[in-house]
Amino acid sequence: MHFAHHATSTTADILENMPIARSIYRVRIAAPAIAQRIVPGQFVMLRLSGCDDPLLGRAFALYDTVEDSEGHAVAIDIVYQVMGKMTSRLALYQPGQQVDLWGPLGNGFKVPDTDQLLMVAGGIGQTPFLALGKEYLGLCTYGQPSTYGQPTRGVSPKRNVTLCYGVRSADYLAGEKEFRAAGIDLRVASDDGSVGHHGYVTDLLASALEESDSERPQVVCCGPEAMMEAVAKICEQASVPCQVSLETPMACGIGICFSCVAKVREADGSWDYRRTCVEGPLFDAASIEW
Repeated sequence: MHFAHHATSTTADILENMPIARSIYRVRIAAPAIAQRIVPGQFVMLRLSGCDDPLLGRAFALYDTVEDSEGHAVAIDIVYQVMGKMTSRLALYQPGQQVDLWGPLGNGFKVPDTDQLLMVAGGIGQTPFLALGKEYLGLCTYGQPSTYGQPTRGVSPKRNVTLCYGVRSADYLAGEKEFRAAGIDLRVASDDGSVGHHGYVTDLLASALEESDSERPQVVCCGPEAMMEAVAKICEQASVPCQVSLETPMACGIGICFSCVAKVREADGSWDYRRTCVEGPLFDAASIEW
């Protein structure tokens, strides 16, 4: 489990902030202390420096890290969708302007022990999966050893990773080039049929599981709650392990305010609340009370 008191707080410069799809941006932030420790599945809290409206930070998943010429992680990439006041203002920020960050927060994905990883994303839910896919394929290493007891993640490179990605329409498809360049098998579904399969992303998952010749595929999922619930049911019926990355709104990110709790089933069949920011954001899909 990741402990919030190990997080770093910093004021950091924006290096790039560019649109990559309709209303979707990728911001690159110079934050080496965070970049060198963060792992796929973790997140940072971000607020606009010198701005008290909105006052609270917002949680954003790691999209990827950026290395310098010597191979040291020096910056992080975050992908966000313009939806409210904070992201509308962030979209106007230029290189050289600053944001306040604290992180890394939460727990990263469990290192997938499988010969086939199926990632399922809906909407902006693709953001945690570029780094995970690159790590799984042996292209990048995340999380350097530190005094915080976080060892480098031992990942044996695999060769079979698929992203099933559902969007409203073609103009919302973000990160396509990056996923394909990493060697990830990208399969797209759209609500209006303007790109890929005309229908639900769960159709793509069901097809991928039917086609699989793996004895132990694993699924990771992030996106709207209704989609994640549907994915969880498909995986339960197929007896396939599934991790979900919850997108519960957060106020503090460090477990103090209890505003991001999710219902999680216990081994005895009862349920209790778990904080998405500290005990999550990754949970076994079978344990969630949807």
